[in-house]
Amino acid sequence: PTHKNQLGQTIHGQHVRVCTRCIYDERVDQIEFDANGVCNYCRQVDRLRLQYGTGTPSGEQKFSAILDNIRRAGFKKRYDCVIGVSGGTDSSYMVYLARKWGLRPLAVHYDNTWNTAIATENIRKVLSALNVDLYTHVVDNKESDDIFRAFFLSGVAEIEAATDLALAEVMYRAAWRHGIRYVLEGHSFTTEGITPVGRNYFDGKYIQSIHKRFGRRRMVSYPLMTFNRFMWWSCAARIRKVRPFWYISYTKEDARTFLENEYGWRYYGGHHLENRMTAFYHSVYMPQKFGADLRNNTLSALARVGSLTREEAWAAYNTPPHIEEELVAYFRKRLELTEQEYQSIMCAPPRGWHEFPTYKKRFERLRPLFSILAESNLVPMSFYLKYCFPIKGAAARHNENVSSSLPEIRRAA
Repeated sequence: PTHKNQLGQTIHGQHVRVCTRCIYDERVDQIEFDANGVCNYCRQVDRLRLQYGTGTPSGEQKFSAILDNIRRAGFKKRYDCVIGVSGGTDSSYMVYLARKWGLRPLAVHYDNTWNTAIATENIRKVLSALNVDLYTHVVDNKESDDIFRAFFLSGVAEIEAATDLALAEVMYRAAWRHGIRYVLEGHSFTTEGITPVGRNYFDGKYIQSIHKRFGRRRMVSYPLMTFNRFMWWSCAARIRKVRPFWYISYTKEDARTFLENEYGWRYYGGHHLENRMTAFYHSVYMPQKFGADLRNNTLSALARVGSLTREEAWAAYNTPPHIEEELVAYFRKRLELTEQEYQSIMCAPPRGWHEFPTYKKRFERLRPLFSILAESNLVPMSFYLKYCFPIKGAAARHNENVSSSLPEIRRAA
């Protein structure tokens, strides 16, 4: 692509409007630009930074109060928090920080049977060095492959949805089993951004509907989170989800360097590439079938905070995605697809999550309740922002009025 000006880029011969702060362009779902050319996602991040005090003394103070509550809730218990681990940078560093803060975490891993050897070894190295126990839920590999195959056959974007939801369910189960009241998550909107809901939707009903239509096996070992289970975890069990990086300063590159030097942790080649299915999703499936390179989420986030210039972000964005050799062949073999079947699905018109049954309308109707739950860290704020507003018109509502719709964050969650 040829750089045109601060408002646009020429991509594949077509001039598109681009945000003047990040590299989101007009093809991003629900994007809008203000008079200065700044997109609604940048403005949303600005408001979140203000709300949480990210990286400021105010944010540190808010999170310090949360840490005090975690310690009190876990007093005299074997564990006081759960941390989901993948072998990636964020979750590995989160375990280190938890120990640094004097917490006693239980690490939880959902094994969808597509892990890379590097990820598995990273988990072992970090947890053994920090003397942290690990609970792993391993789904039956045939069952896991059948769910992935069903999503692939359906033609929707969210072929990884089942993994994301299963990890959340497994962390809730582990917390409940051990009487743990808090789950720490390693997400950072400053380094990863917030993915537009139009390109990454998932819930239990969506997974059930896709699998029922396109699957061949029964779900037995897969930990499905239905709406009732989600509400029970949030409202009855009252297990709180806290994202420390929303409050405190965090730089992924510094964390990666620290992990490598301190624990012999190894980098796996790119964001979310520690799992073969995730690598296929980011490097092959989304770019080739949907024309969507999801690296713009992270690169835009880094451009917003000045870790990269927009020019550097564009240069990285226009570098072909890293593709592990034999990744497509491995994917086809695991999902029992012929070359013809694979190509036929990849070339078929994409389908959207809205074409299948979901809980989306229910989430929207219960928006006032989820606002309260997000205020108390009983559901993630990103869930409230992405899932509880109608898609049409939601972007404008978030950008211009999000300061009034965002609940105040209590100092002590």
